[in-house]
Amino acid sequence: MQRVCLALPTMRACPGTIVDLAEEAAYAVETFGAEVHLLVLDTTVDAEFAKNADAVAALVPAPGVFVHHLGNEAQRAFFLDVARRSGSADPELMLDLMLPSDVAYGSCVNRIFLGAAALGCTSAHLRNDDFDYQVVDGAKMFPIHHELLSLGKPAGEALAGVARSELDPADAEKPVMLVSASFMGELNVDIGEINELDPEVYRDLVRLWTPRVWTREQQDAMVEISFKGAEHDSFDPADSVLGVPDIWDVYMCNVAIDHRGYEVLPLVPSLRTIGADYALLHALVHAKLPAVIHKRHIVNYYTPERRVGAGFVSYQLRFVKMLLSMLYLYPVYGQMIDLGRDLLDERHELRVEPILGLVRSTIDLERDTNEQCLDEVDRLYRKLGGKYAELADVVAGQRQQLLDEAREDAIRWAALIEGWAPMVAAARERGLAG
Repeated sequence: MQRVCLALPTMRACPGTIVDLAEEAAYAVETFGAEVHLLVLDTTVDAEFAKNADAVAALVPAPGVFVHHLGNEAQRAFFLDVARRSGSADPELMLDLMLPSDVAYGSCVNRIFLGAAALGCTSAHLRNDDFDYQVVDGAKMFPIHHELLSLGKPAGEALAGVARSELDPADAEKPVMLVSASFMGELNVDIGEINELDPEVYRDLVRLWTPRVWTREQQDAMVEISFKGAEHDSFDPADSVLGVPDIWDVYMCNVAIDHRGYEVLPLVPSLRTIGADYALLHALVHAKLPAVIHKRHIVNYYTPERRVGAGFVSYQLRFVKMLLSMLYLYPVYGQMIDLGRDLLDERHELRVEPILGLVRSTIDLERDTNEQCLDEVDRLYRKLGGKYAELADVVAGQRQQLLDEAREDAIRWAALIEGWAPMVAAARERGLAG
């Protein structure tokens, strides 16, 4: 029986999402006969944690569905024990890379990956705490339908489960490591208000996210598609295509990954940085591994605390950090593209050594580009005025810290990659219980 991990990392009360995911888990058992471990890694506290715990406790038991809800203390105990069992020379550092005190999108997914390994699962199916399923004729369109049809199979066998194929016959023996769809609704980075206030400022700001070596035309083309997801008229619950996808077709908010991918390469454990959870997707896509792209898009929305007061400032600082992170990530992604299939070993699985070398090579890059980026961010936020001008003051006050953190994040990623295989092995040996 296939054992899979349907996972929800959360830092807010989301009882409705927990109920929805339990429905998706039950659907997977009923439709595919899978054993589904619903893993909720929860960093809320007090009343918010209690709401999530109550939602878990109220779930109607379903055959084949096993629910695990871990709060901060349980996670800390688990990951510290795994770090110690892994033989790490610095278990406290490994714990900090996995469960830092600040928001870290990559770290929360890495925790899911180790949890999946501890549970003996062969895949991780990732969802967010701020999404809804599309509903057609009263039925929720669960992405796990397409994920379990194809994930982990040799691509030649996965042909039977897709509507269309663009598979190169030479790739028929390679495993399907990735199944993904997109999202609909609000932008997946919450900067839509900037576009409403001043579309030109929005374009200039998003342009800072594009590779600086690109032409203006290439940058503008990237601005046009960034953060927008699928068109609302593109839905087809049965449509799916097998082949080597474009990186723009895969989204961490709606993805399933085979263990042979995430057990090799962890995500970037960047602190307070949006987009730090995409590095593994880049590796799988640029290595030209076959994947399935379907159209059971989820519906993205944003919770209101991100748009006012301290929540607004915190979220926008994560966006600024994303802009700065690209100095260190784009060289890695670009060289992944150059390496292509050379990123794979004879078993068609990722080789970690060249990726680790690429990450290390970025650590001492000159950061003039990031200095200029912050200058431009300051100008654009002040042009918007109001709360954005106040945000510019905050960014200016943290300028050196932001620059230092962006570099430190690259160092942290290299350290985690080095220790990742022993951590995975230790988690698998330990198990999640106890």
